[in-house]
Amino acid sequence: MRQIEESMPKMKSHSGASKRFKVTGRGKLLREQANRRHLFEHKSSRRTRRLEGTEVVAAPDVRRVKKLLGL
Repeated sequence: MRQIEESMPKMKSHSGASKRFKVTGRGKLLREQANRRHLFEHKSSRRTRRLEGTEVVAAPDVRRVKKLLGL
């Protein structure tokens, strides 16, 4: 007979957080920068270029984000 593990209910990661944050191989948390979705006509090209790419999540927020992701 198979032994059934009693680990119910399973932990669920926050689906909104899992779409917004990425974990690197070394465990760092990355996020996209804000203000890069729409309404570009009044934003300078310099500003939109500066907002490209990902940023590392700030140290005070890491604990909260990891909890949302179930890490």
